[in-house]
Amino acid sequence: MTRDNHSLSIEFILLGFTDNPNMKTLLFVLFLVIYLITIVGNLGLVALIVMERRLHTPMYIFLGNLALMDSCCSCAIIPKMLENFFSKDRLISLYECMGQFYFLCLAETADCFLLAAMAYDRYVAICCPLQYHSMMSKKLCVQMIIVAHTGGNLHSVIQVFLLLRLTFCGSHQINHFFCDVLPLYRLSCIDPYINELMIFIYSGSVQIFTITIVLISYLCILFTIFKMKSKEGRGKALSTCASHFLSVSIFYGSLLFMYIRPSTIKEGDKDITVAIFYTVVIPILNPFIYSLRNKEVINSLKRIVKKMKSHHIQKQVSSPGIS
Repeated sequence: MTRDNHSLSIEFILLGFTDNPNMKTLLFVLFLVIYLITIVGNLGLVALIVMERRLHTPMYIFLGNLALMDSCCSCAIIPKMLENFFSKDRLISLYECMGQFYFLCLAETADCFLLAAMAYDRYVAICCPLQYHSMMSKKLCVQMIIVAHTGGNLHSVIQVFLLLRLTFCGSHQINHFFCDVLPLYRLSCIDPYINELMIFIYSGSVQIFTITIVLISYLCILFTIFKMKSKEGRGKALSTCASHFLSVSIFYGSLLFMYIRPSTIKEGDKDITVAIFYTVVIPILNPFIYSLRNKEVINSLKRIVKKMKSHHIQKQVSSPGIS
């Protein structure tokens, strides 16, 4: 009991990016702008999909959930990062640490499943358009979303539970800008072999399964695109697929490098650089890649803006004039 109480009262020091005051100010402004754009972009996309009935299709339902998970990831990581730029002690409690990692793990695992679902949806829409409504039914869509969120929560619970079995010693300094599992393993007084094994088994299984679906779906899509007779249609489809595949490649590539690598590679010098991609870059990129290049989303946004303008004009006309 004493050991458990001691473990729960532990505080860590997040070393972050730099100790240079000028660099801290610059990075604070940069990440604040990124955070605001990420939250407005992703939650704005969720609101648009909820409000516009034309977007109540599997593709946009998956996209809305992806945007929600990207917002969850940003809210779990960036506010504490911004606080620590001007914090003297840069402390984070064990409870905060576990909470931060829980929501990060939930978001990243759910994203893996959602990206696979979106790739399959595009495969059916492009390669089997006549069978789309039977192959991608609303029931299947709901089931895929339930699997994504259940898988994310299950992974988070397992990892947090295994982290709480560790005891920590030494400087308690985490060479990172958030509480990630690998820096915590380096501070453990006991061998985190079981934790590493579970990450390798669970994360590896999720990533291999979802990457396989993504790759097969995009290969089939590319094969169908190259069979198109229209050069304009082929070029447009290739451009869209290339941007989607770039986002997926950055996301999966950074996760694979960070978590599914040989246990002998334990240096933390590359952790921060790689982590920026899946915690900061991808959440801000996704709304632009998946929505701003999408005509249906742009047209829906224009319709809502027009409705708001007309409602505002009607309100002004109906209100009594001031003499």
